[in-house]
Amino acid sequence: MAAKSGLSQDRILVINPNSTEAVTRGIDEACAPLRMPGGPAIDCVTLKAGPPGIETQQNVDGVIPHLLSLVGKNEKRYSAFVIACYSDPGLHSLREATKKPVLGISECGILTALTLGQKFGVIAILRQSIARHLRYVGALGVDERLAGERPVGLRVVELSNARKTFERMVRVGAQLRDTDGADVLVMGCAGMARYRKPLQDELGIPVVEPTQAAVAMAIGRVRLNWAAH
Repeated sequence: MAAKSGLSQDRILVINPNSTEAVTRGIDEACAPLRMPGGPAIDCVTLKAGPPGIETQQNVDGVIPHLLSLVGKNEKRYSAFVIACYSDPGLHSLREATKKPVLGISECGILTALTLGQKFGVIAILRQSIARHLRYVGALGVDERLAGERPVGLRVVELSNARKTFERMVRVGAQLRDTDGADVLVMGCAGMARYRKPLQDELGIPVVEPTQAAVAMAIGRVRLNWAAH
């Protein structure tokens, strides 16, 4: 039974802003360890109107109206919302639109990494994503803690190819660790969720799956009744 608060049953809505159902299934599996008796229920949904992957700034900007609509329709049903895309699309717009907690996986993943190591590295999907991510790191004011970011060179829809994806993530993760000096890694796409533990075991340093980081924070916000404003 979920914990009680202002709602009859606390629920957290985790939104995959792209339309790829395989990514949502991976996100749902990543949330499994955070589902517990007495804790908030965790629902994962796909934004049907989204593109197959959030890979450009235009993709990021284009999903914001759809996210606002989805959150608006579900505000009374949920105690918190998690935007499960590493670009945190619409994060600040959504925080303006609801008094419920809204968490972005990039912000939460990076902040979690800062508690696990001195220098964090990010495994990106595509090289063209990196400039966008670096702007966000700068906005968060944590540039000096970033060891580096490197891409695996796969699009979101290709991440379901387990062998190819894991091999590339191991190679890129090792470069971030050995060449760039990262002592903790952040997975730079929600579609990578299933590879977190095997990657951590292979590389021997902490690996943060950012959706797990965001949902863990959302659980704390709900249980402690910390509203955004």
